[in-house]
Amino acid sequence: MNLRGLAVPAFVVGSAAAAGYLLANRGDRRPSRARAEVGARIVEEVPPGATLVDDSSTALSELPAARRVIDRALAADAREEWVHVELGEGGWEVVDGLRESEPYYEGDGTAYNGVYVRSDDRIVVLDAIGWTRIVEPVR
Repeated sequence: MNLRGLAVPAFVVGSAAAAGYLLANRGDRRPSRARAEVGARIVEEVPPGATLVDDSSTALSELPAARRVIDRALAADAREEWVHVELGEGGWEVVDGLRESEPYYEGDGTAYNGVYVRSDDRIVVLDAIGWTRIVEPVR
């Protein structure tokens, strides 16, 4: 057999091997999913040691989704459950920024963690969370 006769079968075998490798290593894995949200709920009082921020605060207005989630919490009269707004691109930076901000209150288990905001005559606690869901099949 000459070199031309070997080139075509070698190409076919090589292509099949490469395709098999890619399919075998792709598996059933789904990519991890990262999410970040800002949540708010109405509370009756500000815990001792927490700073109360006015909703007209410049720093608060620079926080993406803060105004939207505060408005939703007030409209829903959210006293029993948190109202959430999912953050898009840069969401993890918002979570870190809020949690590292000066008025962020780190509770002792008797009050909610977050930034306490006065909006008219009501108090809203605002917090941001982020997590990654990693899904990998068990083989």
